[in-house]
Amino acid sequence: MAGAGDAAKEYVAGSVAGIAQVVVGHPFDTVKIRGLYKGASSSFIGIAVESSLFFGTYSQAKQLLQGNYEDGRPHLQVIIPSAASSGALISCILTPTELTKCRMQVQGKDVMHGARYSSPLDCAVKTLESDGLRGLFRGGLATLFREAIGNAVFFCTYEYSRYWMHKYLDSPRFSSSSHFILAKDIGIGVMSGGISGMAFWTATLPLDVAKTIIQTNPDPHLSRNPFRILSMVYKRAGMGGCYAGLGPTLTRAFPANAAAIVAWEYSAKILGIKRV
Repeated sequence: MAGAGDAAKEYVAGSVAGIAQVVVGHPFDTVKIRGLYKGASSSFIGIAVESSLFFGTYSQAKQLLQGNYEDGRPHLQVIIPSAASSGALISCILTPTELTKCRMQVQGKDVMHGARYSSPLDCAVKTLESDGLRGLFRGGLATLFREAIGNAVFFCTYEYSRYWMHKYLDSPRFSSSSHFILAKDIGIGVMSGGISGMAFWTATLPLDVAKTIIQTNPDPHLSRNPFRILSMVYKRAGMGGCYAGLGPTLTRAFPANAAAIVAWEYSAKILGIKRV
């Protein structure tokens, strides 16, 4: 198990990854609802903490479980619990930050009946005043399922694609020059991160659709059960309704997660973190 110094470095690297993800991905995230960086401040605040905990906790849990395997290969029994537990943890942070972001983005639309918020903080305060703490965590169950399942899919895809790409490109047939190694590492980071981000959203977009409906619908009696909401969506709009916004979401997922992984890997390298 790594010492406290290495653990702290993992959390710092995670923060850098999160900031890179927001910088690259937030404009894509808001294409379908307008406003290039509308709601971005809440994303930056949330992502710095969320990504730090997510990548840091994943790395620490993985390192702890990886001790039973010394072959250097990725193992599902290590990746899945490490990623799922990290996803479950960050859902506690993501729920209120995404609630404020979603409500800021849909302002002026009928779904919020013309509600107006001057800032994410104003949105959070007004939500607390009207609905209490429970209201601020509206959509928490959907977020929990999305993050636990999605991040297990994300890191399984990342670890295995990264492993096999390195195995192929590290063979003697390829150059060992420093320029090639740098290009190879960046290329693997871009591809493994981008593909993993797309896998995440392909697996979990229906849960995100349910979460958004729960968080932005003004009806206080609306069910907070994401599967009940998805059942309603499916009956009304079929599978297309459950995967509403898939194109823009996948368009955003590749560059945003490619940036996050490259930033995470290179931050770790600069900080002297050794990865398994």
